[in-house]
Amino acid sequence: MSGPLYWRALGALGPQRLHAGTAWVTVAACALACLPAGLRWLRVAQREHYLAGSAVRFGGRWWTTSAPAVALALVALAAAVASWWWPLAGVATAAVVAAGPLGLTVRGRTSPLAWTRRLRTLAGVWAGLVVVVLVAGLLLGPASAVAVAAVLAAPVLVDLACWITSPVERRRSGRFVDAAAARLARVAPTVVAVTGSYGKTSTKGYITHLVRPTRTVVATPASFNNRAGLARAVNEQLSDGTEVFVAEMGTYGPGEIADLCRWCPPDLAVITAIGPVHLERFGSVDRIVEAKSEIIDPAGDVVLQVDDPALAALADRHAAGGKRVVRCSGSDRSADVCVVRCDGGARVSAYVAGQALAEDVEVPTGLQPSNLACAIGVALGLKVEPGAIASRLRDLPGVDHRLQAGRAASGATILDDTYNSNPAGASAALAVLAGARGQGDQGEPAGPQRLVVVTPGMVELGRRQFEENRRFGAAVAAVATDLLIVGRTNRRALAAGVASVADSATSVQLLGDRHRAVEWVKEHVKDGDTVLYENDLPDHYP
Repeated sequence: MSGPLYWRALGALGPQRLHAGTAWVTVAACALACLPAGLRWLRVAQREHYLAGSAVRFGGRWWTTSAPAVALALVALAAAVASWWWPLAGVATAAVVAAGPLGLTVRGRTSPLAWTRRLRTLAGVWAGLVVVVLVAGLLLGPASAVAVAAVLAAPVLVDLACWITSPVERRRSGRFVDAAAARLARVAPTVVAVTGSYGKTSTKGYITHLVRPTRTVVATPASFNNRAGLARAVNEQLSDGTEVFVAEMGTYGPGEIADLCRWCPPDLAVITAIGPVHLERFGSVDRIVEAKSEIIDPAGDVVLQVDDPALAALADRHAAGGKRVVRCSGSDRSADVCVVRCDGGARVSAYVAGQALAEDVEVPTGLQPSNLACAIGVALGLKVEPGAIASRLRDLPGVDHRLQAGRAASGATILDDTYNSNPAGASAALAVLAGARGQGDQGEPAGPQRLVVVTPGMVELGRRQFEENRRFGAAVAAVATDLLIVGRTNRRALAAGVASVADSATSVQLLGDRHRAVEWVKEHVKDGDTVLYENDLPDHYP
C-alpha cells in the first residue's frame, strides 16, 4: 500500500491526481512485464559469462537492428513519457518490453537458459532489485512512472545484479582455485600456458599430440580457459604422474591472465597470434597485446609467433632481457621454427633453425602453419626428440568446427568453420573454398558448381567490425557463387562488401537464422558443390 509521501508527490504532479486509480493498473502491468524481460537479459548475461554491461550492450543491438525493432522501441519510450500525465499509457510500454525485442526469446533455441546455481543467485539478486525499485515507487511516487522506468531498465538491472554478484562469485570460486593450486604444487607438472587472440585451441591440441608419446600429458578440455574452467580442469583431470600440463588461457580484459598465472604459473608460455578478436571489450589492439603478454613474465621460456610485428617486438624485448625466446613463423625460414605450406595446399614442410625437420607432410584441412610451428617449438622446449616430432606430424588431429571437411547427404563438400570469428581465419577459409573451384572428387574438371558461404559475419571487433565484415563480404564476392547472410548483426556490412565488387555475380540471400540457411543449402546444393559455414552465433545475437 502506498504511503503519505507518495500521495503528496502524486498531488504535486497535478494531472496524475486524476488518474490515481489507473496508476495501479500500470504498476501491475509493469511488474508482470519485468518477468519475461528479465529472463531474456538473464539469458544474455549467462551467455556473455556474467560480465556486467553485457545486457545493456546487447539491448542496444536488439532494439536498433531493424526498422520494426526501432519502431517498437520508440512506441515504448513515447508511452513511458506519456505515462507521467496519463499513467495508463505505461501499459503500452509494459506490453512492448514484455514482447520484445522480437526474436530474442526467453527460452532460446541455440543457447537456452540453464538454471545453474550461479544463474539462480543472479536471478534472485535481480528480482530483489526489481522489488526495491517498485516499492520505492509506491512509497515515494509516482508509482506508475517508477514502474515504467523499472521495466524499461530491465537490462540495466540485470547488469547491476551481475556487478553485485561478481565479487561474491569470485570468493565462492576461491576454494576451487586454492584446491587447484595445491594439486598443481603436489603433482608438479611442467606447465605450458597457451594464449593468443586466436589459434589457442588448435595449438594446444597440436602440442598435446606431439608430446604425448614421450611424456604423460594432460590438456585443458574444449575452451576451459578462464578462472573457473582452468581450476575445474586441474581438479578433475590432473592426476599423479602427469608430466606436462597444457593450459589454455583466455582473457576478456587486462589482469585476467596475470591472475591465472599467479596460481597456475607457466614454465613455458606461448602466444599464438594477436588480432582484433574481443576488440569491443579491450578498446585497442595495444591493450590486447598488453593483456596477452601478461603470460610471459612468470614463464621461464617463451614461444612467440613472430609473423605478427607486435609479437616480434615482444620477442626482441624479452630476449634482450635474458629470457629464452623461441621465434616461430608460418613463412620465415630464418625463424627458430618455421612451418610453410607446400604449393598452397594441405601439405606442409617444417624447419628448425633453417634445417628441414619434415617435408611435404599432409595435414588436416585448415591447419594454420604458424600454430603448428608454435607447437613444434614447445615440443622441442620439452626435450622431445626431433625425429619423434617429425614422425607425429603425419597424423596430426583436426580441430572440431575449425575448417573441418565433411560430406553432406547430397554429396556436397561441407567446410565447417563455425568456431571461427576473426579476419585471418576467415581469409584462410575462403582460400580453401577457392581451391575447390573447378575440381571434382578425383581432381578432374567439374561441371557447373556452387561455392556457397553461410555466415553471420564476425563479432566483437569494436569500431572495426563494420569494415572487417565489409572486407569479408568483398572477399566472398571474389570467390563464392552464393552468400547466405545469417541474422542481422552484420547484414548491412556483408551486403555492402558484395555490392562494392562491381563485376561480382555472387547471389546474396538474407536469412533470419542458421536453421533457414541449412534448409536453403539442403534444397539448392548438390554433388560437386562446396559449402563453407564460416562462424556461427548463438541466438542471443540479432
